[in-house]
Amino acid sequence: MANTTSAKKATRKIERRTAVNRARRSRMRTFVKKVEAALLAGDAAAAAEALKAAAPEMMRAAQKGVVHKNTASRKVSRLTRAVKALSA
Repeated sequence: MANTTSAKKATRKIERRTAVNRARRSRMRTFVKKVEAALLAGDAAAAAEALKAAAPEMMRAAQKGVVHKNTASRKVSRLTRAVKALSA
């Protein structure tokens, strides 16, 4: 357990930041699930719309440091390929 005042403050800051990051990660995953659900349903139009909303959300999470930039780019790329394959 933290003993010094500064360590206690650091713990409080970490807890707040963790809560924010958890919310951002959850939001990103929700957007990704919407794209995947549309892909499974075979609805190309809905998948394209969901991807249009999910891509910025994923890159925003990367920008905020919730996920690595390359991870977000890879996920966007794979979802884009899947949507494109469904449309074709």
